[in-house]
Amino acid sequence: MKKFIALLVTLCFFFIAEAQKPRARELGIPLDGKTGPNNAITDVKGVEVGHTTLIDGKGKLVVGKGPVRTGVTVIHPKGKVYDPVFAGWYSLNGNGEMTGTTWVEESGFLEGPIAITNTHSVGIVRDAVVAWQYEKNLFDPLPNEPGVFWALPVVAETYDGDLNDINGFHVKKNTCMRRSTTPVTEKSRKEMWAEVPE
Repeated sequence: MKKFIALLVTLCFFFIAEAQKPRARELGIPLDGKTGPNNAITDVKGVEVGHTTLIDGKGKLVVGKGPVRTGVTVIHPKGKVYDPVFAGWYSLNGNGEMTGTTWVEESGFLEGPIAITNTHSVGIVRDAVVAWQYEKNLFDPLPNEPGVFWALPVVAETYDGDLNDINGFHVKKNTCMRRSTTPVTEKSRKEMWAEVPE
């Protein structure tokens, strides 16, 4: 199961990168198996995906003002419950930051959602996931201490600095989990990317 997280992260990256491109089957490439009704990661029973896209401003980059073209994607492997799943991780190209991987390697479990954001927002998204898990009581407390828990969430990054004011730090804590309960469907995927200006 070492490739579980890498697979989910890869699927999410492809989900975003391939949003406006035709899919393999649409080009007549034969593939084994049958897609789900939405041809999406959310067709897998229990998996929920939420996404917040931040789009603001046009024109020349002004650090702190924009233009802003970034966001946060949150994948809940078994929905919004505390139900650890077997996990592993793999560094595809030796680059890219991902928090929580040491615990995944040590324990073999993923104990919460996987989040993906821009390179400079990994920390704030990690903090937001921990706060969200605590607020929603989605953790296994320490023995004899029902209100005490610890979390090492998995948050991965992708560089969007060529499109976004990455040094403006536009992803805020309240942005991170705000729409993590809104399912991403094939329809919303197309609508989401239709609003991104060229």
